[in-house]
Order: sequence, then C-alpha cells, then structure tokens
Amino acid sequence: MNPSRRPLIAGNWKMFNGGRAGVELAEACVAFARDLPGVDVVIAPPYTALAAVADTIDGSPVALAAQNLYPKDQGPFTGEISGPMLEECGCTWVIVGHSERRQIFGETDAFVAEKTSAALAHDLLPIVCVGETLQQREAGETLRVVKQQIDAFLDVIARTPKAVAIAYEPVWAIGTGKTAGPTEAEEVHAAIRSWLEKKDADLAKRTRILYGGSVKADNAAALLACPNVDGALVGGASLDAGSFGAIARAARRPS
Repeated sequence: MNPSRRPLIAGNWKMFNGGRAGVELAEACVAFARDLPGVDVVIAPPYTALAAVADTIDGSPVALAAQNLYPKDQGPFTGEISGPMLEECGCTWVIVGHSERRQIFGETDAFVAEKTSAALAHDLLPIVCVGETLQQREAGETLRVVKQQIDAFLDVIARTPKAVAIAYEPVWAIGTGKTAGPTEAEEVHAAIRSWLEKKDADLAKRTRILYGGSVKADNAAALLACPNVDGALVGGASLDAGSFGAIARAARRPS
C-alpha cells in the first residue's frame, strides 16, 4: 500500500443479512472500526437494511454503501433504486459494475460508466469493479479485458476531483476460494495505476485500487502489502465480523 492513500476495506454483504442480522453485524463492525483510525471501513448491506444500518453506524467511523444503483433519478423502473434515494438513506458509497451484475444481469461497460456518472452526480463515491473470467485469463487476455472495462469510465472519473475507488476482482476468484496471489494481483493493479497515470497524474495518486476475490483473514496481509493494492472489496468474509475485522486490521500501517 502507498502511504499517500488511506487503506479502504469494503464489505459487500450481497443478498444476506437484510434485516435484524444486518443491524447486529453493523454493530460489530462499528466496534472494531473504532480501533482502526487509519483504515476506512465501508459496509454494503442489502437495500432492505440500508436505513436501519445507517442509523446503527451514525456517528461511527463506518461508512455506508449500496450494492448498486440505477442511473436515472426517478421513473417507471420497477425494482430499481436511484442515487437520490441512496443519498437519503445515508449512503456515501456505492458499488458499481460488480461482476455478478455484469455476468448475471448483463450489464455492459457503457452501462457501468453511466452508473458511475450518476453516482458522482449525487455525491456517492463509486467502487467501480473490473475483472476477467477464467477463460479470458487462460487466453492471456486479462490486461486487455480490464483496460477495456476501465476505458469505458475513465473519462468520467477523470472529470471529478473526488477520490473514487476501482476494485479489481478476477471473476474466477469470487466465491470460489481461489485467489489471485500477490504477484498476480500486483501485476493488474500496477497496470491499472499506469493507465490512470497516463490519463492524469493526480487521478492515479488519489484513486484507491482494491483487490476483490476470496479475500480472507489468512491472505489479506500478503495482498495488502503489494505497492498498488490500497484495500479490499470483501465478499463472504465480510459476513463474519471476526473475519472482516481481521482483514481490516491487516490493512493498518505500522505506527
């Protein structure tokens, strides 16, 4: 991790803990986050728990994220949720373009860019996800695929001085127990940083690049030690406060 960027540990709860269990997990996250003043902790509950979790973490170091948003402010879009609605719920972050949205729901690079723009328009910091499938990695197409995904929203994030985040999440490592090792992760993170640098030097400095893909307490330290890994987007391990807390503690810098 680069000392000029605060480490960011974000927990994506996916379709779990949408009620009372979410509040209890949020309380536990607040408890460990108070002892980590140098680490930014973000949690992304399901929509049904956003308001309750926002109340639970109010005044704490923990920030609230949504797992998705629709790019329009309002309209006849049954089942969707907008940036203004997320703002009113207390969200300050939103996950955009997660691989499950891309793979299961067919979200395109252009649609992800539209969502990124909508998030920024409503003071929501996006965590924009990119990553390759196993087939693409085995074909040696990792960097081509990731660059294509980033190019779609690069102009959007370059136009704002806000410090957004990009999450590199190899699709083949999400929920599978497989993890890109530190060398593999750093290769892609360094490439992303170089593409940002070519666009704008300050953009490269302020953008936090997270690793996501079966991050656990026992592999977090090695991944977070990579120069261009600024944090983690955590899935399954964020559903257990002990595991999530251990990952966040691994992001602490030596005092």
